[in-house]
Amino acid sequence: MTGGIPFPDISPELFSIEIFGFTLALRWYALAYIAGILIGWRIAVAAVKRPHLWRDGKAPMTVEQVEAFLTWAIVGIIVGGRLGYVMFYQPAYYLANPAEIPMVWQGGMAFHGGFLGVVVAAAIFSWRHKLYIPSVADMCAISAAPGLLFGRIANFINAELWGRPTTSDWGVIFPGAEAQTCPGFGVPCARHASQLYEAGLEGLVLGAILLILAFARGWLKMPFRLTGVFIAGYGIARFIVEFFRQADAQFITVDNPLGHVIRLGEAGMSMGQLLSLPMVAVGVLLIVAARRKA
Repeated sequence: MTGGIPFPDISPELFSIEIFGFTLALRWYALAYIAGILIGWRIAVAAVKRPHLWRDGKAPMTVEQVEAFLTWAIVGIIVGGRLGYVMFYQPAYYLANPAEIPMVWQGGMAFHGGFLGVVVAAAIFSWRHKLYIPSVADMCAISAAPGLLFGRIANFINAELWGRPTTSDWGVIFPGAEAQTCPGFGVPCARHASQLYEAGLEGLVLGAILLILAFARGWLKMPFRLTGVFIAGYGIARFIVEFFRQADAQFITVDNPLGHVIRLGEAGMSMGQLLSLPMVAVGVLLIVAARRKA
């Protein structure tokens, strides 16, 4: 018998209603997306309303343009997140079942894909409206953390993306046969609540750092610097949490129980770590370049 905290009795659905034989449900995951996007939007609006924070005392967008860009960002998150999951995590399955690619309600979104989707959306929007891309990128960077925070909390409520088995007292006993399949560990099996680790590092810690640097330290005056902090900060946080997070099932085999995609003897790297390393490198380069230019 291992120690651990019983999983809280929280339904993935806030409520559901029957209409003409169809069930309509509001799920925590959907609410997390909505809350993250709305709070991020308000952060962006607060920043552009303070022109003294920006280079040359001029914000990169008007409030109206921020509201127009919101739709572009939502599309970038959904399309990029879904395609990222398809390409990075289950390409063989979706190649055999292409009709399931648009079925986002079945689950399967990747942050790295969503990030690239927003990058493309921001670049196209900035080009069409003749906006200064580095400052637009910084505005997006300081607005992203709430979405990460609420998204990871929703993952926990959904009892998905849980961590590796642990004997620690703070491990969580997630429900389901798959979560309870832990060779070499007792029954019930407790696991790291890696979703909450990510919520804390990516959402609270990184978000607080970005807001302090933007609103109190004047870093918005150095275009791309906060973008670099966000990209590198996320990469570092995700790389650390991957040591506690259970790898996706398709990467786990009998001789590779930790699901490493790159193996170095007993050590190795997961797909999440492999995708995060380039983010750290790019983020650091942006910080250094912005500092030199300033």
